[in-house]
Amino acid sequence: MSNPYNRKLNLMGVNPSDVGEGVMSERIRAILEDGLHGVAFSPYTDGQDNSSEVTEGQIRARMSMLAPYTRWVRTFSCTRGNELAPAVATELGLKTMVGAWIDADLENNEIELANSIAIAKRGDAGILAIGNEVMLREELTEDQLIAYIEKAKAEVDIPVGYVDAYFLFEKHPRVAEACDVLLVNCYPFWEGYPIEHAHIYMREMYRRAQRVANGKKVIIAETGWPNVGTRDRGAEPSRINAMKYFIDAVEWTGEEGIELFYFAGFDEAWKVAKEGDVGAFWGLWDKDGKPKYHSA
Repeated sequence: MSNPYNRKLNLMGVNPSDVGEGVMSERIRAILEDGLHGVAFSPYTDGQDNSSEVTEGQIRARMSMLAPYTRWVRTFSCTRGNELAPAVATELGLKTMVGAWIDADLENNEIELANSIAIAKRGDAGILAIGNEVMLREELTEDQLIAYIEKAKAEVDIPVGYVDAYFLFEKHPRVAEACDVLLVNCYPFWEGYPIEHAHIYMREMYRRAQRVANGKKVIIAETGWPNVGTRDRGAEPSRINAMKYFIDAVEWTGEEGIELFYFAGFDEAWKVAKEGDVGAFWGLWDKDGKPKYHSA
């Protein structure tokens, strides 16, 4: 499908007023058919949250919906059944960034770490992500986090990194140094940026992480925009804004050769408790697996 607007994105990205919602929807469909680099995967359905036990069958059913449209999936935990997801991904022809959930529960951290290492040694992980936003939540000391990263690095022969907001790698250069690869979260929405400037700011977030990385690869582990909910300062959730943000992020990272894991595959109602009403509406597919921005 030919692109109805200039393939080389300007700094402002695609202008919905110029191209219209229909053209944007077609572009999203084409992007997904070409295949994303990666997408954040959650197996949870209505009535579940991240404390729920999930089965291999549930994981396979949810992941099978995403498999035709991505090359990688990112998981977030290696307990409560989530440790089964990487093997399912391998069966479906996908690579996995395997997340070990690290927090203040030191006993569970050891289980998460051991399971993630076992998954990597089995050949079902392409990257290990040891921890997600631990520094943002201030749950562990820098030394504790680095020790977990180093322990994983000593056991596996794949890249090991850590996921957090881009600016926290600036504040914690020792953590950046410990990582083989920096896995950064870039969310203009959560910093209140209007959609007109969000794409420019997302680029700057990435560049800031690059400067701390000292030549190491920087992967965007999460970015996205909700389509429903309460605005955050200048950042407004809407269908059009979510479509624009997705197109701009994927087009730009594709041009630059930047690896991107888009957040998220599915809407997740349980996130409302922690993130407010917008928390339920970050998916490219709704909670039932129906495409939100393109025709199936």
